[in-house]
Order: sequence, then C-alpha cells, then structure tokens
Amino acid sequence: MWSLLRPLFLFVTLYFVFARFLKVGASIPHFPVYLLLGIVLWNYFSEVTTGSVGAIVGRGDLLRKINFPKYVIILAGSFSALINLFLNFIVIGIFMAITHVALTWSALLIIPLLAELFIFSLAVAFFLSALFVRFRDISYIWEVIMQAAFYATPILYPLSRIPHQYAKLLILNPMAQIIQDARYALVTPQTQTISQVYDGNKLIWAIPLGVSVVVVVMAVTYFRSRSKYFAEEV
Repeated sequence: MWSLLRPLFLFVTLYFVFARFLKVGASIPHFPVYLLLGIVLWNYFSEVTTGSVGAIVGRGDLLRKINFPKYVIILAGSFSALINLFLNFIVIGIFMAITHVALTWSALLIIPLLAELFIFSLAVAFFLSALFVRFRDISYIWEVIMQAAFYATPILYPLSRIPHQYAKLLILNPMAQIIQDARYALVTPQTQTISQVYDGNKLIWAIPLGVSVVVVVMAVTYFRSRSKYFAEEV
C-alpha cells in the first residue's frame, strides 16, 4: 500500500506547488499524468540504486556462511522495485482513463524504455553496492548526487522551459531521455524528446544509450572483480 501511496503523496504536493501555484506545466496537455509518470520512473531508479548501496554489507553474515552468487542480492532488490513500478503503472493507467489521455500505437515504446530503465538502474546498483563495501562514505555522496540529479532531470518542469543549450546537455542523461520518451509515448506527443531537442537528429539517441552501455560494462566488470572479496571485507 505504501509503495502506491508514497509517490501519490509526493505527486499531490509537487502538483499543487509547481502546477497550481507556479503554473509550470500550463502549456503541457495532461500535465498531472505527465508529472506523475516522471515521478514514478524516477522513484524506481531511486529505489533500486539507493536500496542497493548497503545491500551487500547488510548481508555480511550470510555471505560469510554460505557461498552463493553475490549478484542475487542486488537482483532481488531490483525485482522488488520492479513490482512496485508495475503497481504504480496501474495507478497511472487509472489517471490516464480519468483525464481521457488517448493511447496510440506509440504507447508500445514504453516496453523498450522500461527495459532500458531496468538495465541502467541495475547497472548503477551493482556498481554502488560493490563500491560501498570498500568506501562507506558512498551512501552520503550518492544521496547528494540523487538530490541534485532530481532537479537536473526534467521531472517537475517541461524541458522546453530550459534554455536550448542547457537542454541539449540535460537530455543526454539516460534518465532524462527515458522519462521524456516515456511521456511522449504515453501522455502527449508535445513532449520534447532527445531527437527533437537536436533538431530531428534520430542518431543522437545513441549517446544516452551508449552511456548506459558503458555504465553496464563498468559495473559488471567492477562487481565481478570485487565480489570474491565481499565475505572478507563486509
């Protein structure tokens, strides 16, 4: 129940502050759903990565007693967050029906976008969990990074409100690209996607995808190299 209520409470607060009082999304059709979708996707990324930081250390007693694949610990947390994400998408579907958001064939794009979100979040989770075993300050550093990234990602505001030269930088962030593409697919085609920001260049989508691939390779390599020492270091 709280996995549903928490993002809804956050959505209600941010909606009244940014949409009602500051009139941030006045030009965006179906802005409440637009905002809710961004919050839900970001919360998934936050839940997976923040929850993974102390996951290995928190299972220290188990690691010292039983020899098993260490990646299972991170996968378990990721799939738990994935279940919460699907529950939240039910709420989004209800909001879409209430506000009469029209679904088109482009809504099917949400499937590869969720796959991209899952893989990118999981890769960051692997890297953070392994890093925390040796450097315990990572939890505080990551908390600060997440606070800054939340406001640097176009979740609360349309990307169109950002000066063009800065929007070009923000949209290269894989999370910004995923959220904007998901809004385009599900909510409104007036959402600025990465190709629109770069004047119709569809190949530019390869940059955030390439960033995700690099993160995956680095995370898997580092986790595998450190996992054999987890039982000794935790």
